[in-house]
Amino acid sequence: MWGLAGFFLGAIAGSFLATAVIRWPAGRQVTRGRSACDRCGRILGPLDLIPIASFLIRRGRCATCAGAIDRRHLMVEVAAALIGAISFAIAPGAVGVAGALFGWMLLLLGALDVEHFWLPDRLTWLLALIGIALGAAGLPPVPNDRLIGLVLGFAGLWLVGALYKAIRNREGLGGGDPKLLGAIGAWLGWAALPYVLLLAGLVGIGAVLIAKTRGEDVSATTRVPLGALMAVAAWPVWLFQNGMP
Repeated sequence: MWGLAGFFLGAIAGSFLATAVIRWPAGRQVTRGRSACDRCGRILGPLDLIPIASFLIRRGRCATCAGAIDRRHLMVEVAAALIGAISFAIAPGAVGVAGALFGWMLLLLGALDVEHFWLPDRLTWLLALIGIALGAAGLPPVPNDRLIGLVLGFAGLWLVGALYKAIRNREGLGGGDPKLLGAIGAWLGWAALPYVLLLAGLVGIGAVLIAKTRGEDVSATTRVPLGALMAVAAWPVWLFQNGMP
């Protein structure tokens, strides 16, 4: 029952996250105004606002103009629903709710980084503050481990970027990446950071190899969304910290 509750709550959260992914980079309001078709402007009714189900019922098309509904709505809603279901199932109660929130925020940050190479400071630092607050409220890991993780995550990755720029005379790391690793450290503690970076690196290598097999041009200067890779890695590390076998 906890997993089912997490699925439905995650689907609702995913509806908001998808809206943010689409509207925020374009400078549009995320929390104000009624939802409408991006093509014809029709105000959406109740049948259009059911997470996941509405997309399937409408077969991915607007009921008025038959314009295609952005598939990011479905993808983000499904991903958020699964994050909620798994988090609630393995850690029922406050820990599971916290893990779901962690996963949902990472999902939003990862999606923005993949599409726009953008990690909004307000969202990254909010993630860090929530992590520290949860530690103070008694959720593991202990507050000291979280604070050390925040400092080491930020300072360590910032130093890597500074050294790369000094040696290669070019930017090799986005300014938001150290902040995100610091925020992840505030959730997982300092001891988890090497595992996050290792898993992120492995996922990144896999993505590059897939791109090369597809014939895409990949070189030493090809941009890779490190923030998204760390986001993909951090939530599974949280799962193993909190009971996933």
